[in-house]
Amino acid sequence: ESMKASLPSGVEIVTTYDRSELIDQSIDNLKSELLTEMIIVSLVILFFLWHIPSALVPIITIPVSVLLAFIPMYYWGISSNIMSLAGIAISIGVLVDGAIVEVENAYKKLERWQEEGQKGDFHQIRLEALQEVGPSVFFSLLVIAVSFLPVFTLVDQEGRLFTPLAYTKTLSLAMAAILAVTLDPAVRMLFTRMHPFSFRPRWTAKITNSVLVGKYYSEEKHPISKILFKLYDKPCRFVLRHPKSTIAIALLIILVSVPVYFKLGREFMPPLNEGTILYMPTTLPGLSVTEAQKLMELEDRVMKSFPEVVTVFGKAGRADTSTDPAPFSMMETTVILKPPSQWRAKERWYSSWAPDWLKGILRHAWPDRISWDELVAELDKALQIPGNTNAWTMPIKARIDMLTTGFRTPVGIKILGSDLNKIQELGEQMEKVLNKVPGTRSVFAERAAGGFFVDFVPKREALAQYGLTIDDVQMTIMAAIGGETITTTIEGRERYSVNLRYARDYRSELDQLQRVLVPTMNGTQVPISLVADVTISNGPAMIRDENGMLAGYVFIDIAGRDVGTYVDDARKTIDKSITLPTGYSLIWSGQYENMIRVRERLKLIIPITIVLIFILLYMNTKSTFKTFLVMLAVPFSVVGAVWLMYLLDYNVSIAAWVGMIALMGLDAETGVFMLLFLDLSYNEAKENNRLNNKEELREAVIHGAVKRIRPKMMTVCATAMGLMPIMWSMGTGADVMKRVTAPMVGGLATSFLMELLVYPAIYFLWKWHKEVKPHIA
Repeated sequence: ESMKASLPSGVEIVTTYDRSELIDQSIDNLKSELLTEMIIVSLVILFFLWHIPSALVPIITIPVSVLLAFIPMYYWGISSNIMSLAGIAISIGVLVDGAIVEVENAYKKLERWQEEGQKGDFHQIRLEALQEVGPSVFFSLLVIAVSFLPVFTLVDQEGRLFTPLAYTKTLSLAMAAILAVTLDPAVRMLFTRMHPFSFRPRWTAKITNSVLVGKYYSEEKHPISKILFKLYDKPCRFVLRHPKSTIAIALLIILVSVPVYFKLGREFMPPLNEGTILYMPTTLPGLSVTEAQKLMELEDRVMKSFPEVVTVFGKAGRADTSTDPAPFSMMETTVILKPPSQWRAKERWYSSWAPDWLKGILRHAWPDRISWDELVAELDKALQIPGNTNAWTMPIKARIDMLTTGFRTPVGIKILGSDLNKIQELGEQMEKVLNKVPGTRSVFAERAAGGFFVDFVPKREALAQYGLTIDDVQMTIMAAIGGETITTTIEGRERYSVNLRYARDYRSELDQLQRVLVPTMNGTQVPISLVADVTISNGPAMIRDENGMLAGYVFIDIAGRDVGTYVDDARKTIDKSITLPTGYSLIWSGQYENMIRVRERLKLIIPITIVLIFILLYMNTKSTFKTFLVMLAVPFSVVGAVWLMYLLDYNVSIAAWVGMIALMGLDAETGVFMLLFLDLSYNEAKENNRLNNKEELREAVIHGAVKRIRPKMMTVCATAMGLMPIMWSMGTGADVMKRVTAPMVGGLATSFLMELLVYPAIYFLWKWHKEVKPHIA
């Protein structure tokens, strides 16, 4: 807008591609998800506590800890982006876990205090309740923070992507941990009343009392607890009667899940749908400027005919810069698309009868518009032009891939050797072989020695007959064909060079080049064909050099398959069909190269992280067995993570691994809380001399498991339900975030289920054989 006034009449500036729209959409989407998560988690807390004064403490913790996390973000230079906001988003449910456990324990103590006649100061009762669970809360949050250590060790592309997520998640948890021992107790101590107000009018007093005092229920009379007791009491008694069988079944479930994990596909990063397509076709070398323009216009017309396309902007050749060495044979076309809601409809089972509001819900599970992959498949089918090899990607993704690996396609092969002709021959063989591998959309081998050159070889005898020198011929070639600067025009501050050479019609064909005239000493002119041989020869258009060897690239675009499985099949196919000469080697690159780098790093870092978590848990429990018991949550959670990813058809990627790393900390936290309640119940029974036989031990374990099911269910539901808006999201950036949250949701479900059923059985056997039975004997 600011430049319009300075433009000549009839000239306007048109935006062809604007990345700010993608940035704004992704940030807006995550901000709305954050707000939704806060509301859902608050409702979960209110539902399970059924006590407004107690619920206000963790509810206040959520926005305060999130807002406080932005202070160090600001000073550390961490921007608001998809990953940094996602770190906060996946932490919302965890932020309140410490506050929930503290509030729940205080609630329980105060309820007993009321039953016992309100003896003593209720402030002291609350303080004792906080001190009782404080260490476990602190260590559980510390474990979650340490569990994210592998993310901080990531490097290169994956490090730049996920380090902001790790920072913001750690910062928000750190703020929540500080609030758990400062603000939360202060709110409870200062503003919670035990004695109701009695002022008039009565309805005002009733509302005030429900908000500031509330009603304290015993666990047996709590509306939510009564429902949970009915659901959990019988299964818990059953597993305690058959503890060994329960443990065996749990181990069997873990073993059965191992083959399912190996069935999952593998990729480096799930694609972030940018809402824009970058079409990058490649032709054989030697394409002229005129033909490149014709071909590009044809491609643009075909793509613009699709109703989902807004604008098409193609580019052939390169700018006057060494950073974009693209020949005419490699084009780039940016295709701007309409919002997905305006794409062509796809008939679904609910399309004909469901009202609009119901369609809006059902399309989250069964989309009623064609997908990005389907649109690309249709475009690819419509652009099957002879001599063209198609490649489909997205603008930002393509730039990152080409900067990091040199390949614009998901998979690439580097052929290293000493002879470019042999490298080209091997590449052409791979083209034929890889086209037969399932999932190959296109494959193109660079013609490493396939460039076309016009050679002018002077005939020395003929030159002598006409009295010419080699320099005379070369000057004619340079001026008439190459173009020679003869002057410069000066227009104010602008300078323009003036070049002189033959018109295109006199130098575009070989026979025309042979008729270029060379002036002789006596003023006559002779065709250059009389004094030089004009031929076309092949040679390298561009020479690649890697690791001290010549290199040629093979670009492979895939569809409908994950990168890891495709490369496994492609490798086997090449090994069977092609024998590499001595001194030649292959390097598999593209996203596959990144995927292997991340896998090798995680192989080292994750075991170290598990050891650190083990040490922290041991410092808290002072027991090797208890630490192992808590760590059992890790394999329990992997079961759910693997099965949910399998059902959703998600591939194992760095995003999924980040989700699993976050899951390790959550598992340890829920395991610590479960063990805490079992220990509290066991110690209480021991103090009251109620551990004289197996049945009394069983009742003590049931009391610790069943009677405290509500706070355990509340912490898990707050975390799981807090992740649901991301799993349900369809906005910009949702594809990446779903891969992070899916392992967490699935893992939380199975780890909690197994903790409820397996932990009591293991705890029961351990206490019986280690403490109760020897004492009875």
